[in-house]
Amino acid sequence: MGFFGLFSKEKKETLDKGLEKTKEGFFSKLTKILIGKSKVDDEVLDNLEEILIGADVGVSTTLKIVARIQDRVAKDKYATTSELNNILKEEIALLLEENKSEDQLEFSTPFTDKPYVIMVVGVNGVGKTTTIAKLAHQFKSNGKSVVLGAADTFRAAAVDQITIWADRVGVPLVQHGMNADPAAVAFDAVSMGKARNADVVIIDTAGRLHNKINLMNELSKIKRVMQKVIPDAPHEILLVLDASTGQNAIEQCRQFSQATDVNALALTKLDGTAKGGVVIGISDQFKIPVKYIGLGEGMKDLQLFNKSEFVDSLFKA
Repeated sequence: MGFFGLFSKEKKETLDKGLEKTKEGFFSKLTKILIGKSKVDDEVLDNLEEILIGADVGVSTTLKIVARIQDRVAKDKYATTSELNNILKEEIALLLEENKSEDQLEFSTPFTDKPYVIMVVGVNGVGKTTTIAKLAHQFKSNGKSVVLGAADTFRAAAVDQITIWADRVGVPLVQHGMNADPAAVAFDAVSMGKARNADVVIIDTAGRLHNKINLMNELSKIKRVMQKVIPDAPHEILLVLDASTGQNAIEQCRQFSQATDVNALALTKLDGTAKGGVVIGISDQFKIPVKYIGLGEGMKDLQLFNKSEFVDSLFKA
């Protein structure tokens, strides 16, 4: 189900602009493979496969899309190249819909649980701290009270960065400094959120530990300690991925989803890459909801992901 009417003109423009590089790279190549062709034949499909893989849709997802198009073309022997865009758009939309997650409509949508606890995970350098700041800003701008927790205590820079962002956004931050126990920070942040009847508590966590076992143990400990305050916390384990890294983002999603119960994704830096197809591949391969997409440096450039709007923008002329 699409929610076209609920998207503001400003949001649509931001989304359209953010996907420009992906569209330019993808559709310029698609146009070239169709020159002199009237029918969708094996050569066109082979070239389409290369283009989709080049846009970092991923091999398995690409093969699935191409096979579906091949089936449709086989049934409709009169399918022309002029129809390929619409067929491709329909198949990508159907693929995203198979990820059964519901699109959250607005940052102002009330939470069933309060405080709603978001534990943020991801490697260093993907835009994790700025994503947390943008989330805090968006929630606060939409009338929600927010508490942040600086539980990435292995890097001094991480605590400093989130402190600066908390001041800029104007939300309270719980931090114990570098080398503090991350679980203790999370416990105090969730406790503050509960005591203040906050709407949202967002917990930053370490971007990198020595190996997956360490990561799993650390995140499990943070969860256990938070659950002493709120039994079903965290409500959201948000994995932040850099879309511009393409297949590396897919591999990080695989590693983190094995280490902890990731149930939401944020894909940053979509505006700076032609690899926006990674959104399609990740959604298909992991069936984890893509919840947020980053489309620029501004605080308002973090959007709630809407499947219908994404596909519409991707194929907009």
